Amino acid sequence: MPLPDGNPKSIYGVQKKSLSLIPLVSLEETAAALKFGSGKYGAWNWRGSGGVACTIYLDAVMRHIKAFHEVEDTDSESGVSHLGHAMASCAILLDAQAHGQLIDDRPKPMPRIKVDNAC
Repeated sequence: MPLPDGNPKSIYGVQKKSLSLIPLVSLEETAAALKFGSGKYGAWNWRGSGGVACTIYLDAVMRHIKAFHEVEDTDSESGVSHLGHAMASCAILLDAQAHGQLIDDRPKPMPRIKVDNAC
């Protein structure tokens, strides 16, 4: 990867994750959803709760994505983008997983079966 300058620190910096690639609007909407949740449940509530049930947050992600899919941009309760809420739930899942607090209650994997789509 080419270096942006002659600074010796850049040799190491370019090898790290480039957080500057995250669009500002996605950070702002995720933060707005987390702020709404902190008022409702307490800041960082999932970290002290004894674990995060994966399916509870997956259901929330899917509800917000489905609402967005049905052309509802903003959550009526919070006034925050449904996409921001979905991203906040994903962030909580990632945080819980990284800290060993994810309760993995997803369905157990099954062997894949071939589906005939010739109906």
